[in-house]
Amino acid sequence: MSRSASMQSAFPPADDSARRSAPLVEAKALCKRYPAGERGELVVLRDLSFHVMPGEVVAIVGESGTGKSTLLHLLGGLDRPTSGRVLFEGADVFEKDDEALAAFRNRSIGFVFQFHHLLPEFTAVENVAMPALIQHRRMEEVRPRAVELLRTLGLGDRLDHRPGALSGGEQQRVAVARALMNRPRLVLADEPTGNLDTRTADALHRELLRLSRAFGQTFVIATHNLALAEMADRVLHLRQGRLHPAEEAAPPVVPPNPDPAGDVGEGD
Repeated sequence: MSRSASMQSAFPPADDSARRSAPLVEAKALCKRYPAGERGELVVLRDLSFHVMPGEVVAIVGESGTGKSTLLHLLGGLDRPTSGRVLFEGADVFEKDDEALAAFRNRSIGFVFQFHHLLPEFTAVENVAMPALIQHRRMEEVRPRAVELLRTLGLGDRLDHRPGALSGGEQQRVAVARALMNRPRLVLADEPTGNLDTRTADALHRELLRLSRAFGQTFVIATHNLALAEMADRVLHLRQGRLHPAEEAAPPVVPPNPDPAGDVGEGD
């Protein structure tokens, strides 16, 4: 089977009539704070609002520690906000109890992390099938889809290899296939190429964009990689707990006022 035919099988055409008619996911006034001991609390996200349309690729950029991972965890229901809402197809994600939230994640969200988190004792095809097996489906039933996904991502000859026998780029492509196993509406990728060399990272970037463009797969990608970000439909900069369009200039950093009564230091 050709790679093109494999893609058509693994990803049936999207229903264009519904695309871009309404947001797939919306964050409304999200706040996330953590206790910080004697310092009171650490505010990571403050009154953050944005939306993602079906089929859109949105890149979230920002310095380390600005809250990119925290935002993706909230969008995917891995964590709960201090306040605010996440709406998925119009329904408030956090109105669900923990059990319903876990089922929602398994059914509707795909995750790709910086570290692939593949299970070392299982083969590539078994790792990819794992989200479906969690739904208590039989391997005989779900294996064909797992195989098609791996072939789509150029790993048709690695089906029965365990993670330790795969390169870093191959491991991460297995992780991408796993994220797509249950045909999620949204894929959240947190620094998906952070551990890869430049050439391998570029190849994976193009795979992600190819999947989105060909089949209307929605991605939100947190990344330091500007080359990947520039391929996205929109680039948003996370700064001071809020998202800003990437072209919007950062506010100037104002140095603290010197103490007029202080002594002038000797040298620099």
